[in-house]
Amino acid sequence: MVSRRGFLGLGGATLAIGGRLLGAEGEEPKKIPIGLQLFSVRNECGKDFPGTVEAVAKMGYKGVDFAGYYGWDKKPGEFRKLLDDNGLKCCGCHTGLGTLQGDSLKRTVDLHKALGNKFLIVPGGIGGKTKEGWLDAAKKFNEIAEKLKPEGMFTGYHNHAHEFHKFSEDSPETPWDVFFGNTVPEVVMQLDIGNGMGGGCDPVATLKKFPGRARTIHAKGFRGIVGSETDKAPWPEIFALCETTGKTEWYIVEEDGAGKLPPLETVKRVMENLKKMGKV
Repeated sequence: MVSRRGFLGLGGATLAIGGRLLGAEGEEPKKIPIGLQLFSVRNECGKDFPGTVEAVAKMGYKGVDFAGYYGWDKKPGEFRKLLDDNGLKCCGCHTGLGTLQGDSLKRTVDLHKALGNKFLIVPGGIGGKTKEGWLDAAKKFNEIAEKLKPEGMFTGYHNHAHEFHKFSEDSPETPWDVFFGNTVPEVVMQLDIGNGMGGGCDPVATLKKFPGRARTIHAKGFRGIVGSETDKAPWPEIFALCETTGKTEWYIVEEDGAGKLPPLETVKRVMENLKKMGKV
């Protein structure tokens, strides 16, 4: 694994009907399941992986997104059974670019077929500081996406903050725009809301600019956990886009230190907030 850390319009007005946000064409928003990126509770996973998975399921999460396997990748049958026994789906995985290249690709595909996962997302470590580097990265991801297509799987990229910083004061372009402007639609834009806003990203504008690319998003609050009083993320607009034009299949909660509560209590609080927001 590489190192992990280092939305108003829909082309028209959004309609509020019965407390629900409808898209520009008045379509009924779809219900999107909520998963948890287990990086949020990584220390707990390291101590008791089965117990942590069970606790997450009891909170109401429907899926888990991996950033490391805690040794369970060596026993994929038992791994899948653990998820099935807790009524959970594997909604994604953060994996290094190297695991999707060369001889490693088949091993990665085989494991995630066993887990029932189709989203193989790279969480960083690509592109560098130049436009050329990000164009080269886009080419690599297009090649990987083509190889994954027969498997019914997708690769994609997850942001931190720097992907939204301009290459220079004289350039209007950012790594995010260059990368997703030069990758095929099958390359997933896993927009991490909190990380992106920390780098100056407007999540509403970004989701509108690349419609249908955010098949999964990372629901992370900005300046507070999701749905808290201090959270500045524009969730109603984000949800409206994801649930209509976005083709989003999963909301994946990731809170990696923003909360003052213990990690398990933090992600439980986020789930409670999402319920109040009508997402559960």
